[in-house]
Amino acid sequence: MYPSLVGRTAGWIAVLFMLCGLSSAYAGADSASREAEIRSAFQEANAAKKQGPADIPLLDQATLKLPEHFLFVPRPAADKVLSALGNPVGDTLLGLIYGTGENDDWMAVVRFEKSGYIKDDDAKHWDVDELFDNLRQGTAEANKERASRGIPELELTGWVERPAYQAGPHHLVWSMGVKSKGDNDAQANQSVNYNTYVLGRDGYLSVNFVTGAQDIAAQKPIAETLLSSVSFVPGKTYADFNSSTDKMAEYGLAALVGGVAAKKLGLLAVIAAFAAKSFKLIAIAAVGVLAAIRKFFGAKKDEA
Repeated sequence: MYPSLVGRTAGWIAVLFMLCGLSSAYAGADSASREAEIRSAFQEANAAKKQGPADIPLLDQATLKLPEHFLFVPRPAADKVLSALGNPVGDTLLGLIYGTGENDDWMAVVRFEKSGYIKDDDAKHWDVDELFDNLRQGTAEANKERASRGIPELELTGWVERPAYQAGPHHLVWSMGVKSKGDNDAQANQSVNYNTYVLGRDGYLSVNFVTGAQDIAAQKPIAETLLSSVSFVPGKTYADFNSSTDKMAEYGLAALVGGVAAKKLGLLAVIAAFAAKSFKLIAIAAVGVLAAIRKFFGAKKDEA
């Protein structure tokens, strides 16, 4: 059991505060109140965390079989963490997953979208280049809001994992690289969202794995482990769909890559903002904040 880390907050608060509080995204915000918000959010997350191995219910829809050396932060603590880091929360959020290992500089965001049953037949003939164009257009539109908030605009760097769908378990995986617009040091400052989905009767679960570009090759197995750890309960599986009574989604599977997803790159905006070189005191890679979070949750007992 990891101990309470209230006494060790100074170090990681300093890192997180430099990442969050000095960005122009928070222009006008009182520095003391911003630091207090971040501190409070992570203290609440520490108190609420559930450690694996454990079965975590996800609403009435599914179960997360949380492996050992992983931890899950449920709502409302998860809401406060994302909000403190400047990221929109939304009603679909279920929680956050972290690893407590020495090299677990990543986090995963778990959501459930009650979209209705999504037909997956378009996966047989979708145009991956067209999906990329849709994402690029969606990012351009989202950049207008980022610019208005003082958050660095984003630029897509290409597929990290081309969209792939497994019809048997109804798993969708795709990954896109992103960096701050105009940043020439793409490899060092590039963030990756490794997006995984499981389709169900009433909608879909997503496990959005966030890490640095230099780490994703080694960490893909972790993302795949998390995906395989999520399953819908009997009565809510994809096979349980009843066409005479159940709601159909207004879009197909491709929309989870090129349409719906393009509107949900808020987390990418925050992570890329961490990597931007417009900070007044420090320029740090995106994974810096993930390392700080990992050290907070996964500190060794003798460091408490």
